[in-house]
Amino acid sequence: MAYDDLKEFGGRVYTGMPVGGEHLWVYPDGSWRERKLAPDRWAFTFTSLKKRARSAPEGSGVPVGTGYHWFILAHQRVRKVDRDIYETAMEGVKYKVAHRRPHWRRWSTEYPDSEPEKEILVRILEGELAELKAGHEPDPAGASGPAYRWKFGRPGFDPS
Repeated sequence: MAYDDLKEFGGRVYTGMPVGGEHLWVYPDGSWRERKLAPDRWAFTFTSLKKRARSAPEGSGVPVGTGYHWFILAHQRVRKVDRDIYETAMEGVKYKVAHRRPHWRRWSTEYPDSEPEKEILVRILEGELAELKAGHEPDPAGASGPAYRWKFGRPGFDPS
């Protein structure tokens, strides 16, 4: 099945990678910047190029220049190794909020009859909150799919 072919999952029609597909990305020379806002609250930015661990199949994926807006909910666990080094592991879920094709002037959420970004974010957060209150672990694949737990960090690093 091709990337742009229509697919169905949980009653929703979509395009793109099939549900259950996986990527492994490598982030060389990433930069994480944070600022403390309150005793238990920080603002952060992360910038990096990300590169496929393996080359993409010929003819797959979206055109060069396509943009994405993702919303990420994650746990970050760290362990201090020495004065200047922390091992870091992050696991969570990410949701596609919007996309922009190279020839579009706006993001997908800015066109008429599209759900605005704010409403998408509220829907995501309300859904995650309901799952948390019900005592369920977040399920990145949706209510009927298998849960995937993504762990990052050095091999052998156990953040628990």
